[in-house]
Amino acid sequence: MQIQINTDHTIEGREALNAHIHSVVENALGHLASRATRVEVHVTDENGARAVGDDKRCVMEARLEGRPPAAVTHHAATIHDAATGAAAKLASLIEHTLGRLQHERRNRTDPVLPDETQ
Repeated sequence: MQIQINTDHTIEGREALNAHIHSVVENALGHLASRATRVEVHVTDENGARAVGDDKRCVMEARLEGRPPAAVTHHAATIHDAATGAAAKLASLIEHTLGRLQHERRNRTDPVLPDETQ
């Protein structure tokens, strides 16, 4: 699973932040790594230098094999909290999506083609 991290120009400490976000994504999605080919992370500080409430935003988009991209957004007071919240939401969304697909496959009434048995 490839992890791509993008930040806006107002974010400081990018190297340490990138390492933190990388570990957060791996911890949250590690068990789903075989199904996700890439995760894109976009971190922004919506109010710049002004610290007003939950102004840090993290958007995560996962590319799943054979499925359209899945994306979530989380706002928080800190970038670390925004990344952690977005990773948890994304893991939940992917698990729900994969569970729904598995349920649909189990309950099919039409004949299953040999290449659809995965």
